[in-house]
Amino acid sequence: MTATPGVRLVLASASPARRTTLQAAGLDPLVIVSGVDESALDGLPPAELALQLAELKCAAVAGREEVPAGALVLGCDSVLELDGEALGKPGDPDEARLRWRAMRGRSGVLHSGHCLRDVATGRVAAATGSTTVHFADVSDEEVDAYVATGEPLQVAGAFTIDGLGGAFVTGIEGDHHNVVGVSLPLLRELVLELGHGWPELWA
Repeated sequence: MTATPGVRLVLASASPARRTTLQAAGLDPLVIVSGVDESALDGLPPAELALQLAELKCAAVAGREEVPAGALVLGCDSVLELDGEALGKPGDPDEARLRWRAMRGRSGVLHSGHCLRDVATGRVAAATGSTTVHFADVSDEEVDAYVATGEPLQVAGAFTIDGLGGAFVTGIEGDHHNVVGVSLPLLRELVLELGHGWPELWA
């Protein structure tokens, strides 16, 4: 643990929720959007899909000129597993409505893949966090109203826990932050695995 204090975290994700979560934990991530086509991978088990997408995003950003020397680059991706199927962002309002009619009153597993690369050494640490999410038995009217807000169209699994969708989540088993899209305890473990200390990332 002799790494230089003040390691910069680069977030290879456009997710405002991930950025807000990291900022609330004392980090000040530099956001560089990966531009990875999330539909490039298909047919993988949900947890593996989340991890491989996170790895793709991390790799896409790590080599860019704007990444500070010595930075840690974090790629993340989330998918909801329901009936063994991986559900990312719904393509349109109709799909979001169908999803919610399938999810309501049931439970799914939110998988968030994390891939962290130390630009200075090239070392990579990666893992998937999984959290069980229990959904309320919402009415058709509630589903229609929620989809009309546009929020479900922008997020994996067509729901948020930290936004309007929070009222439709009755409970979780696992890390709350993982459902938002970045597990802080898991990220800390990856930071330690690469030989850094978590407080080094505090802004």
